[in-house]
Amino acid sequence: MRKVLTAISIMLTTIAAQAQTDPEYRAEIGAGAAMTAYVGDFNGNITKNMQPMGVLLGRYRFNPRMGLAMNIGYGKLKGTSEGLATWYPGISEDGAATVEFNNSLIDAGLRFEYNFWPYGTGREYRGAKRLVPYIALGLGATYVNGGGNSVFTANVPMGAGIKYKMGNRLNLGVEWAMHFSMNDKLDGVADPYGIKSNGMFKNTDCYSVLRLSVTYDIMAKCKTCNNDRD
Repeated sequence: MRKVLTAISIMLTTIAAQAQTDPEYRAEIGAGAAMTAYVGDFNGNITKNMQPMGVLLGRYRFNPRMGLAMNIGYGKLKGTSEGLATWYPGISEDGAATVEFNNSLIDAGLRFEYNFWPYGTGREYRGAKRLVPYIALGLGATYVNGGGNSVFTANVPMGAGIKYKMGNRLNLGVEWAMHFSMNDKLDGVADPYGIKSNGMFKNTDCYSVLRLSVTYDIMAKCKTCNNDRD
């Protein structure tokens, strides 16, 4: 019996020591599925005409509170003027014409993310939590193609989300972001109201992205590093 208890004690000590020396990771790579919605002259409702989007993403963690995220996604922007009680002087004299579009969208971006609490399993930082909310702000590029026209422009993504660490190396994320573009032709029609503006985001189109993602941790930290000082 004494030998059995000794063997169990050694095994438990080994497991505990291994758990304490498991490496933490500085980066993540993964993919996501999203729904995107055009918001502009022909749609003011972010839940209308939502279209599917696929996303590849990566994230580098400076520390448990801050990180830099990169993403590239492919999807659609869809909209119509049908049902809108709006007269577009640049399109038709009587306002009877209907504008419809279903354009391809490529979105790429780089954003800074800030977690409201330290994120992780608890070993990375005192008080680290598996479930944390965060906010994001960055700079991106938008390419839209459809109807014989193409547009390439910059966008400013602003969003918020929730991260959940499902395991030591597996992360689940839900995020909603609005992408403010610097162009008024994502729908293929420029300035339907005939109003000119010098403002950066006035009279421009934008789109929202609601994303569910799964990422896997890579780039293990040095095991001898003091993680509490991150």
